[in-house]
Amino acid sequence: MNKKYLLLNSRDELYRIDISRIVYFEADGNYTRIVLSNNTKGVVGMNLAQMQRVLNDSLKESAVIFARVGKKHIININYIYCIAVLRQQLILSDGGNFSFQLDVSKEALKKLKELYVPSAQNPKE
Repeated sequence: MNKKYLLLNSRDELYRIDISRIVYFEADGNYTRIVLSNNTKGVVGMNLAQMQRVLNDSLKESAVIFARVGKKHIININYIYCIAVLRQQLILSDGGNFSFQLDVSKEALKKLKELYVPSAQNPKE
């Protein structure tokens, strides 16, 4: 399998990241934090909207593994473990080595859940 890499270049740093290892991106003002599956973290000088454009422009069709969730996160959908709407939590895990819990709005989680289960809007019906 060919590995696909994301190159993020700034004035002082260059990140070369295997995209399958990216768990999520998190907004931090005008910066974006990157969290990898081995718990390595990095920070780049761009906001989350700019990061979303970079992902789409540089990864093309491979960018489909990333989804914007709410205002603060872009996640790797391959690591979705649990969408807990009422608790406003999203758990990303590989099922063995790591687990990250993100606080996400109910609305954003409902939209994410509907991507997987279109009738999930009201499971009691």
